[in-house]
Amino acid sequence: MLLAIVTFLIFALSIIFAMLGLGGAMLYIPVFHWFAYDFKSVAIPTGLLLNGVTALSAAVFYLKAKMVDVKGSIPLTVSSFIGAPVGAWFTKIVPTNSLILLFCIGMVFAGSRMLMTSGAPEKNEMMAPGLRYAIMGTGGFFIGMIAGLLGIGGGFLFVPMMIAMGYPTKRAAATSAFVVIFSSFSGFAGHIAEGHFNWPLMAAATIAVIIGSQVGARVMKDKMKSSWIKKMFGVVMLSVALKLLWKLTITYL
Repeated sequence: MLLAIVTFLIFALSIIFAMLGLGGAMLYIPVFHWFAYDFKSVAIPTGLLLNGVTALSAAVFYLKAKMVDVKGSIPLTVSSFIGAPVGAWFTKIVPTNSLILLFCIGMVFAGSRMLMTSGAPEKNEMMAPGLRYAIMGTGGFFIGMIAGLLGIGGGFLFVPMMIAMGYPTKRAAATSAFVVIFSSFSGFAGHIAEGHFNWPLMAAATIAVIIGSQVGARVMKDKMKSSWIKKMFGVVMLSVALKLLWKLTITYL
């Protein structure tokens, strides 16, 4: 019964995150944690796996729709792929509550920025290629480390970074889904090497996100406005961060 409830929630969340160009681990992980799955040994590695599957399923649709900047995303893809397993290794020496706090800080930052810029017009000019690739290469490695450490794909930082560099919101979300595939599976491999897995949960949730992400990708392409995507992104991030921070506060009190 518990597995069925968790699987249904993951299915519903995957629809939302596919629309945002995110893997969804920032909500998958808290869901697993709230249902008493261990944060480090189950929630984080399973979240990374589902992050990659959600992103992969959505990215296939976005690639067919020619919404992904494959060539421009190469520096981000390579650097985040390298950084993710480095971050995954650090999970064994960083305390659980510290991981949760870092997770919350990242979501508050990304969510607040999206809400503040949701009404701004789309940028018409891209940053110069040389500078853009340098930022992607350097930023991608550190975002990959954070992603591997916290059990997420990094999309919550990829999307704001690409929008700041001049990408239209929908293109940034679609390209982020493509990049997140590599950092997610790279980070997941680092956790599997440490023996972290729960096969029944992984199997059921994987099927759920494959179906849900296809639904979400189609809705984003045909129905969603850029401003709606930003607002949804911001609200989801802040809501989850506040929930986790509240639980941390109760724990320490």
